[in-house]
Amino acid sequence: MENRFKTSLMDPETLSVTWELVPGRGAREKEQEKALNAAQQAARGGKVHALTITDNPGGNPAILADYLGEEILKLGIEPLVHFTCKDKNRNQIESELYALDRAGVRNLLVMSGDYPVTGFQGRPKPVFDLDPVTTIELIARMNQGLEYPGLKGIIKHQPSDFFAGVAVSPFKATEAEQMIQYFKLKKKIAAGAGFVVTQLGYDARKFHEALQFIKQCAPEMPVVGNIYILPFGAGKVMNQNKIPGCVVTDKLVAELDGERSAADKGEGARLLRAARMYAIMKGMGFSGVHIGGHNIRYEQVEYIISEGEALSPNWHDLVHHFDYPQPNGFYYFERDQKTGLNTDTPTPRQGLPLDAPIDASYRMSRLFHQLMFEPGKNLYGIMGAISRKVEGSKLEGAYHKLEHLAKVLIFDCHDCGDCALIDVAYSCPMSQCPKNQRNGACGGSFNGWCEVYPDKRRCVYVIAYARLKHYSEETRLDGDRVPPCNWDFYQTSSWINYYLGKDHTAKRTGVPEVKKEA
Repeated sequence: MENRFKTSLMDPETLSVTWELVPGRGAREKEQEKALNAAQQAARGGKVHALTITDNPGGNPAILADYLGEEILKLGIEPLVHFTCKDKNRNQIESELYALDRAGVRNLLVMSGDYPVTGFQGRPKPVFDLDPVTTIELIARMNQGLEYPGLKGIIKHQPSDFFAGVAVSPFKATEAEQMIQYFKLKKKIAAGAGFVVTQLGYDARKFHEALQFIKQCAPEMPVVGNIYILPFGAGKVMNQNKIPGCVVTDKLVAELDGERSAADKGEGARLLRAARMYAIMKGMGFSGVHIGGHNIRYEQVEYIISEGEALSPNWHDLVHHFDYPQPNGFYYFERDQKTGLNTDTPTPRQGLPLDAPIDASYRMSRLFHQLMFEPGKNLYGIMGAISRKVEGSKLEGAYHKLEHLAKVLIFDCHDCGDCALIDVAYSCPMSQCPKNQRNGACGGSFNGWCEVYPDKRRCVYVIAYARLKHYSEETRLDGDRVPPCNWDFYQTSSWINYYLGKDHTAKRTGVPEVKKEA
């Protein structure tokens, strides 16, 4: 059966259109019925290629996007399910994918997800067992026919037919934040992403930047631009960074404030802005647009499409309507003075100041890394011999406690045993990142601060980027995909696991696994 959404994205003559539905909390409430009525209208109208369904947006509980996707599919239109990692471990993720595959729901937008905020009797426990990179890897293997060891040998499943995309935010103010977004995106693409959707923002140079960067990395990758029909209330909330990842500048908020004094309370201005974004994205060469907004009616979506198509031949003339740069914001490419967009020349980064200080703990960590953890150097052989000697002996407990105490004092170690300190410039993603992101930052940081602890704690990847850039090594974050934590090693010595070739770091660096004699 043809996947109309995938076909529309792959067709160079078509601008694919998706419309976002937010069905909310409950099973048979008004919001769920509104979402299904909207789906019926879109199916009849024929101008929308897929309906996207949010997954617990804002970190609040809502009806399962997967199930609503099945209902929407029955109405004759493709669902695009937001598939997030925040509420389920890897087994639940795999189980959910089996259910979606069996139901014929094929289109997924894989994201880390908003940090959980509310739930029954308080804030729920966040999970974040897999990240988008490793989830995309799992989906890619399922599409090939997932293989795993069984009692009688390797078991191979029938291939699934998922079309899974990922998100990226080009709307980052600092060099470190923007570069780690793009480094992580490259990992997502390498893992098997089928398309890319941008985050929400209103800076034309940034739309263009994301498209250019992706086309340099993967020329055939479909890119979908995010169009949000923005009223003053939502704009003010986003401007205050209360919806992580969504960027609305002071200048735009002031314009929205003025527009709401019109007779239609600003509706016409909002829809025209969205139509202009549609036209610009089509002109730039995006493969699709993602239309969202609170309480949007189908006829408004049709207006944006028809007006956007009418405006698109003269899209260059509309660029000046989206001049909303962040103060002192970083751009990956240099500015094209003629068009107001970007040239193909990357902005020189070496002379730019670091976005975080280089503290003594990192200098010390580098020293000890060179002494102890570089194969063939200095104390590496001695540490390996000690680890082999104490493993399984009465000394193993004391050895582990000594290691853990040192790492708690320096890194607030959570004793996962499958250590990712080396991967993130000794800025631990398991203890210092609330979302436990091992392959790069989520999209929720703002001005270098963590989504969960704004103005209190810097994003661990901003710290890591600054540390590595100081030594001209920042591209180390643009390298290997880091596997999820192996919880077999929880509360065991990560030093023993490394030197005996058990953990992911040892496997990547080629440390041979040492097996105990029977």
